[in-house]
Amino acid sequence: MQIAHIIIAPLGAAARCLVLALAVASLGCRSGRAARNANDGPVRTTIDVQNEDFNDMTVYVLVNGSRTRLGIANGNKTTVLTIPEYLLSGTTFLRFVASPIGGNRTPVSEEVDVSPGDQLVMVIRPGG
Repeated sequence: MQIAHIIIAPLGAAARCLVLALAVASLGCRSGRAARNANDGPVRTTIDVQNEDFNDMTVYVLVNGSRTRLGIANGNKTTVLTIPEYLLSGTTFLRFVASPIGGNRTPVSEEVDVSPGDQLVMVIRPGG
């Protein structure tokens, strides 16, 4: 299992584009990767979105050029979203997009390698 911390922060007052800083901390778990257990059901892969901005954000995941909506991250709140199992086959490289509702900036993350059962954390900093 892996816990990735993804931070979205503005580049400067004039910049409307955002970049993510990525820090990944690996944690060991069963056999190095999460697995299905007949008693537990399918393994959930989640992303905790800590939205420090006032705007609500629509969060998408990008995989192989396709965009899938994960849900809404309300402003000044933490929201837990589940990454659909069908997007993950073994280790998959994903990018995340946070599109503000009523705003004009669209932060995009660096690619993150994600395996089933991983728990990701994305922090959206205020847009400035």
